[in-house]
Amino acid sequence: MARKMLIKALPASWNVEITQASNGREAVAAYHAGKADVMFLDLTMPEMDGYAVLETLQHEGLDSFVIVVSADIQPLARERVRALGAAAFIKKPVDAVQIERVLREYGIEL
Repeated sequence: MARKMLIKALPASWNVEITQASNGREAVAAYHAGKADVMFLDLTMPEMDGYAVLETLQHEGLDSFVIVVSADIQPLARERVRALGAAAFIKKPVDAVQIERVLREYGIEL
C-alpha cells in the first residue's frame, strides 16, 4: 500500500522505469542489477531494514541517490540516515509536492 501511494506521488513528467522491492535484500539486489539510480527507501522492512540497506551501500562503496521515506521522524533517525549516505528524508505519508521539491532540490531532471 505504501509503495503504491509513493508511486502515485511521483511526478507524472518524470520519465523513469520503476522497480519495486518488498524487502531490503531485494532493494540491494535491484541496485546490483542497475535498477536503483534513485532509491526511495523505507526504514521498516522485512529481512533487511533500511538502515542495513544504507550500511550495505556505504560498505560496498555503491553510489545511489537515496531518499528515505519513513514515519519515524525522530531527529536521531534523520541524523543516522544522513550519516549512512541518504541524500534526503521525507516524512510519511508522502505527497507529490514533497517528492518533487526534493528531486528538484537535488537536481534530478523531471
